[in-house]
Amino acid sequence: MLRGGEVGLRARYDDDIPVLRAELYDDMVNSARAEGGPWRPITPGSNDPRLVVDDREQGRVQFSVVELEGGTLIGTATLWGIDYHNRCAHIGLGLLPSSRGQGDGTDVVAVLCHYGFAVRGLRRLQIETLADNAAMLRSAERNGFVREGVLRSSAWVLGEFMDEVLLGLLADEWKPDHPPAAATG
Repeated sequence: MLRGGEVGLRARYDDDIPVLRAELYDDMVNSARAEGGPWRPITPGSNDPRLVVDDREQGRVQFSVVELEGGTLIGTATLWGIDYHNRCAHIGLGLLPSSRGQGDGTDVVAVLCHYGFAVRGLRRLQIETLADNAAMLRSAERNGFVREGVLRSSAWVLGEFMDEVLLGLLADEWKPDHPPAAATG
């Protein structure tokens, strides 16, 4: 497990899947805003790649996000689009509704930065988010990400086109407050 100040990133457990399906992916509005395509229901027991991790896939690393104190599941975190030639990747996260607004997103981004830069040796991390996603923009900027541009009307979300903000962080710009540590024992 990778540890931040308040959250940990660990492997996806089978027990996580029903919670994530019910609280993140069955929520049409949240899912439509977070995914790159239209919402669709996930059948229980399906091998949907948003829920079921394929450890053989080299271009994506998926984590379950848990509270360090108590181990309660609070969301997902992903390093995706990993490009080993250009040494870059994208960051994504989704917090359960009950865990939003508590600053955990900032901690998740910090741990993903540590994983991307210190563990994977990447040079650049990137975040794309809807322009009205103030929480994600704040979490990214608190971790040193710089707004690099706006992709105008690039996302079709629930019947309207929305702008996306593109943010980037380079390894030599990254300044970890407290480097996450691997769990021991």
